[in-house]
Amino acid sequence: MARPRTIADLETDLGYKFERRALVERALTHSSARGAKLCPGDNERLEFIGDRVLGLAIAEMLGEQLPDAREGELAKKFNQLVRGETCTLIARHLSLGDYLVLSDSEDESGGREKDTILADAMEALLAAVFLDGGFENARVVVRGLWHPISDELPERVQDPKSALQEWAQGRGLPLPKYVEIGRSGPDHAPVFIAEVRVKTHTPARGEGPSKRAAEQTAAEAMLAREGVWRNEPDDE
Repeated sequence: MARPRTIADLETDLGYKFERRALVERALTHSSARGAKLCPGDNERLEFIGDRVLGLAIAEMLGEQLPDAREGELAKKFNQLVRGETCTLIARHLSLGDYLVLSDSEDESGGREKDTILADAMEALLAAVFLDGGFENARVVVRGLWHPISDELPERVQDPKSALQEWAQGRGLPLPKYVEIGRSGPDHAPVFIAEVRVKTHTPARGEGPSKRAAEQTAAEAMLAREGVWRNEPDDE
């Protein structure tokens, strides 16, 4: 029978030893356990800080790794590395679910394997490292965990609308807005024309047999124009 994992095991995998054990304990405590006896406080506020720590560390790492990359390429890679799915991947690599403090009901419902809980705990853990040892130590932890998988992530994430939303959020912009600006063709075979608008950027348009298809095409057009996606050549 395998022995239970301890904080010392996690520290070994992180390559960082905490001076203030309470910080790591709080980072591993989900909000469902709030109010429980001896609960050190949940990790929601740490998650907020960790998101910023991760963003800065990744931006710095990419700036060094890709000195000749254009802003669009950097933004695409940045979004791949900081998104929730990647944080979940790292958390699973660390077996972070084994360390989580959850309420009984959350534990019984599979909380230790839920993507959002794992991603949030991963960000909270980075915040704990930052608050305990400063940004230099947090930078080392981020690079040690993220660099090995940085070239293994898919270039495109989900569909064009989701990718454009992540790109806009990564630049601190409001969510994209979609507007139907035209429709043509017969009722049985309509062609919709949609426009996507992102603050401070020129709108992009797309067409499709449905409103959603037109919006997807418009999003893809903007991603391609901004250098985030490359248009795939047509097969001949």
